[in-house]
Amino acid sequence: MPDTYVPPDVWTWDAESGGQFAKINRPIAGPTHDKVLPVGDHPFQLYSLATPNGVKVTVLFEELLAAGVIEAEYDAWLIRINDGDQFGSGFVEVNPNSKIPALMDRSGDTPVRVFESGAILLHLAEKFGMFLGPNDKRAEMLSWLFWQMGSAPYLGGGFGHFYAYAPEKWEYPINRFAMEAKRQMDVLDRHLATTRFMVGDDYTIADIAIWAWYGQLALGRLYNAATFLDVASYANVLRWAEEIDARPAVQRGRMVNRTFGELEMQLHERHDASDFETKTQDKIGDA
Repeated sequence: MPDTYVPPDVWTWDAESGGQFAKINRPIAGPTHDKVLPVGDHPFQLYSLATPNGVKVTVLFEELLAAGVIEAEYDAWLIRINDGDQFGSGFVEVNPNSKIPALMDRSGDTPVRVFESGAILLHLAEKFGMFLGPNDKRAEMLSWLFWQMGSAPYLGGGFGHFYAYAPEKWEYPINRFAMEAKRQMDVLDRHLATTRFMVGDDYTIADIAIWAWYGQLALGRLYNAATFLDVASYANVLRWAEEIDARPAVQRGRMVNRTFGELEMQLHERHDASDFETKTQDKIGDA
């Protein structure tokens, strides 16, 4: 049995923590290099990667466009977090927290930065008055939206890190965060037993935010953990996840800024709706 770790009086950063993302983790903020962000022709400039948090925003953009909101046209620029793009000076100006996604809203006279995925969803939904649900259920919708924002770190940074990305498998953190991930799935499953979407029959940004994490977990797309977490047992979550997954805008949103998985599901950058139909080799992959 290994010796028990004794924390020092003052923690210092003297070595990488190990794991898949060790080289991009550090205890300080700010840019590491100068890099100006590109700017396209559309009102919205998104800088992102198709992680669950990034998918939330591209799905909403594609849903808005599918609903006929042409003012929601956007350019989606790829931020390669493994290469440290999020620490470039231009990106840090948009998001001082150096996390994707980050958005510049250039639709008005003065550009507005918006960072944190939940804030971006709410900003766009309020701007266009869509996917907010009925007014008398606004508090319920916001409650579920912020439930996701507060819960997902336990799924991603907790369970996902220790189960899939940590340099070693440690029983205690895996058990601790697997228990929490399953508790959260049970919260959703009980709620979705009595409602089609998170807020009745209205598909909202709460569904988009939660689906990007928990829906994709239920569909077996996160951490190769579907069997371990027995996601098939959450029948109501799975029914809800499959319905949202079948939406054409969701399928397009999943593709944007994706650099992994099947080539046909990758669209590294998106600058026009036709990009989905005319994907050239430089857009879908490096091979």
